[in-house]
Amino acid sequence: MNFGVPKEVRDLENRVGLTPAGVHTLVGFGHTVYVERGAGDGAGFTDENYRAVGAVIVYSADEAYGRADVVAKVTRLTEKEYRLLRDGQAILSFTHMAVASRDLVEALQAHSITAIAYAMIQADDGSLPVLLTASQVAGRLAPIIAGEFLASTRGGRGILLSGVPGVPPAAIVVLGAGSLGVSAARAFLRLGAQVTMLDRDPLRLQRVEEMFDGRVTTLFSTDYNLERVLEFADVLVGAVLMPGQRAPVLVTREMVKRMRPRSLIIDFSIDQGGCVETSRPTTHRNPTYVEEGVIHFCVPTILSLVARTASHALLNASLPYLYEIGLRGVDEAIKQNPSLARGVNVWHGKIVNAQIAEALGAPVERIQ
Repeated sequence: MNFGVPKEVRDLENRVGLTPAGVHTLVGFGHTVYVERGAGDGAGFTDENYRAVGAVIVYSADEAYGRADVVAKVTRLTEKEYRLLRDGQAILSFTHMAVASRDLVEALQAHSITAIAYAMIQADDGSLPVLLTASQVAGRLAPIIAGEFLASTRGGRGILLSGVPGVPPAAIVVLGAGSLGVSAARAFLRLGAQVTMLDRDPLRLQRVEEMFDGRVTTLFSTDYNLERVLEFADVLVGAVLMPGQRAPVLVTREMVKRMRPRSLIIDFSIDQGGCVETSRPTTHRNPTYVEEGVIHFCVPTILSLVARTASHALLNASLPYLYEIGLRGVDEAIKQNPSLARGVNVWHGKIVNAQIAEALGAPVERIQ
């Protein structure tokens, strides 16, 4: 089978769809991997690194797409990439189809594309193995981002996360007790911050209580409780996820107005539309803006800050599925592996995920 690894085209997106380690594995099983020149540069992988493990370096995106049966990407396709699609291909990436443009949907349909969303590949126990690794990286980035944008020189409150003897630490509110929220909570705790976590699932809150031996304050997520904790928060971490759906808006503009001046919102849900009413996507070149006196950090491609780590993590989680696709072929792998099947958003141009279909206002069909 032919795999294609194009260079990501979104501004400052430094991750890559396959690392040299992944190429080595696939080539070892007899597959051909076409890597666009410079695709790994942002993550520190040179063309020579790829050549050394058997990749075929191609010199344009047209070749990376044109020769591939399966395209391994990171981010959702851009309009620039639609014209490069070849009929009948499979695309694996973080598609976030629930908030995709209609143009993307039409391009996938026109080219009979099979689109598999990494974030929606789901094991039988309900876990999301590929999303888990991304969430762990994102959560551990949260204190780094918070430390930077709480600084007085960046317009923040001038708060040291850990505090010092006689001066209290920063107050962190984490909205969502999933993998990302827990990872963020752990990272903030290790730096000495005070952490409060909210969720609507009592069992998740129970696990958090046990995991951190009561060092994280847990609250059931209601408007009343949110309003209370946001009044004293130095940082709000939005870590709300509903796979295949737009993130629910849980923090209203009125709540934001009541936050402390120059406090910080990090909305990790922004790639699914955002969980804060005042959130809108930003970029790595201009990562923040101020709304209602509060700094907002809402970069959808946040993991490209640590592109090498994030690319390795993506490979570790996705390689078993890529291997199975190479072994069985796309359609047979989907039929044989329920976890992979749950990640299929579009199959041969047909929307086959009910949640995605509902979000897009389109009819849902079945994989046959």
